Order: sequence, then C-alpha cells, then structure tokens
Amino acid sequence: MPISRAKISTLKPWDIALIGIPFDDHSSFLKGPSNAPPLIIEAIESDSANYFTEDLIDLEDHPNVCWLGNASLRDYFDIESIIAEILKRGAIPFSIGGDHSITYPILKAMSASYSNLSILHFDAHGDLYDSLDGNRHSHASPFARIMEEGLSQALIQVGIRTLNDHQQTQANKFGVKVIDMRNWSPDIELNLSGSVYLSFDMDVLDPAFAPGVSHHEPGGFTTREVLRMIQKLDLNIVGLDLVEYNPNRDLNGITAMTAAKIIKELLAKMLSLNKSF
Repeated sequence: MPISRAKISTLKPWDIALIGIPFDDHSSFLKGPSNAPPLIIEAIESDSANYFTEDLIDLEDHPNVCWLGNASLRDYFDIESIIAEILKRGAIPFSIGGDHSITYPILKAMSASYSNLSILHFDAHGDLYDSLDGNRHSHASPFARIMEEGLSQALIQVGIRTLNDHQQTQANKFGVKVIDMRNWSPDIELNLSGSVYLSFDMDVLDPAFAPGVSHHEPGGFTTREVLRMIQKLDLNIVGLDLVEYNPNRDLNGITAMTAAKIIKELLAKMLSLNKSF
C-alpha cells in the first residue's frame, strides 16, 4: 500500500506533508538532485522493504503522513509560498530536494510561522559561503542567508568536514555550533529547546554508504551512526528537509534506499514524540 496521496488544499492540522522540491538550479558542480524526489518516494514504497520502522511503528497506520507530489515551480522563490500554504493549514512540511539552496526559501516561510526557530543541520559542508561563483543563493550559501536575516536563533551543524577559513569566519560571525567529524562522538547531545527545523544533506554520509551525491567527501558517517542519532533525538520538529540526493551518481539505487530509510526513521521519531499525530 503506498503512502497516502494528498493536495495542499486537503491538508489537515498535524498532517506530515512530504513534498518534492525539484530544484537544482543553484548547484555549483553537477545537476541531478531535481530528479530525486519521486525516486525517493519510489524507494519508500518499494516491495523490497516494508513500512515498519525500527521501533515497530507501521507508517501504514498513519494516514496523516502523506505525499503531495512534486511542487510546481516557476522560480526559486515559489518554494517559500508553497511551504507557507502548507503551514497555513497546520501541517508539517517535509521537503524532499532538490539541492540545498531550497532550505533558504523554506526557512523564510517557517520563520513567519515560528518565532525562536532553531536548526539542526546534518552535512559534510557548512553551506555558509557569503556567495559562491557570484551566486548568493548557491547551494553553498543557504545558511549564510538564513542567519544574516535572523530566520533562526540557533544553528547546530553536524558532520562537517570541509570548512575553510571563510566559512569558519562565517560560523564565528553567526554563532554557529559546528560539530565536525574530527570531534564527533556518539555521546554528543543534539537536543535543542523550542521549535526545531531539521535539514539533512545526504552527503553527511560517507560516500561508501551514499554514493549518489554530487560532492563525494570521504570520512563521513555510516548509515547506522546516522540512524542512532535520529533515534536519540528529543525535539519539537516543526519542519524538515532531505536534500542533495543525485540519482545520476547512484549505484543500483543504494542512496535512494538509504534516503528512504532515513525519512522513515525521522517520521517514526516525530510520530513517537508528538501525541497529536
């Protein structure tokens, strides 16, 4: 049985609305993430797996988890208005990208609905460039835009292993807490108070576990390490994204299945923590 289908107009309060954001115009190296969303949903619904999560939550028992399909985008900033429509109906947006530039317009919408919003960001890269190749909306820059506009009160970045001098300066300027791979341990607590937005870039995983990304950066997490972090979270998650799966670089759909697994475990965590679902 597939995930229930819905339209934005039919969303109800506390629905978790999976929506594809097929946008990679601000990718700096390779195109391809715009093709990812339906392939990730296909992996979630694959007959090779089931809808149970590791703590025995059956997603088929939760019709409030729904797939809206790909958003229809004329330009980059349509993303903001689409997420705002989801929020207006009291639903929780779970955006499937797409490159990481989509997080900035999403946060513009989120910050209008939630004050004192914090971000938990999993990534190999800080994405804090003031601009890259002259593009201030590059997928290498979303968190610079978010923090300089005050769209988030706090940003924790996990799995970082590519900071340069410029991005370190940016992190210091914006008060970003960076948990890089050299200093990460399984005992590190990732919990934040208040409303939290979670942004997950697939390249936080070591490319041995997720080859289907544009930027291969060795020295990342195993899939099990990521799942343990997710399963330990105790957060009021009000919005999420999963980005930067590039099917053009995948091997036998391994990365799509990994993305599907991560989404299922994030959904399980939300369903277990919020009794309104």
